[in-house]
Amino acid sequence: MSTTAGRRSQWGPLRIADAHVHFFSHQFFLKLVAQKPGLTLESAQALLSWELPEPDPERLAARWIAELDQHGVNGSAMIASIPGDEGSVTVAARAHPDRLFAYAMVNPKQAFTGETFSDIRVACLFPAMHGYSIHDECTRPVFEWAQRERRCVFVHCGVLSVGVRKKLGLPSPFDMRFSNPIDLHAMAMHYPGVPIIVPHFGAGYFREALMLADLCPNVYFDTSSSNDWTKYQTPVVELRDIFKQALDVLGPSRLLFGTDSSFFPRGWNQAIFEAQATALYELGVGNHDARAIFGENLLRILAR
Repeated sequence: MSTTAGRRSQWGPLRIADAHVHFFSHQFFLKLVAQKPGLTLESAQALLSWELPEPDPERLAARWIAELDQHGVNGSAMIASIPGDEGSVTVAARAHPDRLFAYAMVNPKQAFTGETFSDIRVACLFPAMHGYSIHDECTRPVFEWAQRERRCVFVHCGVLSVGVRKKLGLPSPFDMRFSNPIDLHAMAMHYPGVPIIVPHFGAGYFREALMLADLCPNVYFDTSSSNDWTKYQTPVVELRDIFKQALDVLGPSRLLFGTDSSFFPRGWNQAIFEAQATALYELGVGNHDARAIFGENLLRILAR
């Protein structure tokens, strides 16, 4: 980790390790534009009004390092956000091994052997996106890899909306039948030594995610994004209420702070940090637990 003193917070300087940042590489955009006839990198940039990265992923990694430094963030996950792009985050993590942690999306319906995953810390599964149940035999090699290599598995549950696909006019034929965190129960029990990360508190399946985590001590929540899914709660609740329930069930040692940052020029989404820090501080979370949630928990499970 960086020797950066940390980010200013209600608890004083806080060493941050962000558990959820997307690494939108050049290869990521090439793979996206190939999905729509007539779409090019140039037209995609015009539709998005984003900075599109250069082909060398080391340059994008350097851009992220500068961004993290600017915000006093010590380290961050970097998620290869389309299957087959693990090479980009591998290059990034090798260039900055103490700052960037390589995650990679996997479609287990395509044969997974783990051969290109030697530097990947976390395999990311999106069952609704790729149309499979977490119970399917195709997922087992991913969990076997994680168990064998002492890695983690991230499983997206709940509502799934990919903003970049919408902006580019790409279809998103996701299937929410495969989004329930309860589906993870058998796998989490079968692989008790594999840390399983459920992002966004279950993204609308909060109650089910809490049930899963209560039964399976190897399940962690990442707190990332605006958590707009809270509008589905009846009655509608505030972020502070979500954190309170999560703390009551999981405790502070299984919450992983994340922002869901992704593109430039926006960069690291500091507003997410401020909202989450405020909610936790108002709940009376102390310095020790704040350090755990905002960085130490992630570093612990990645260092296995």
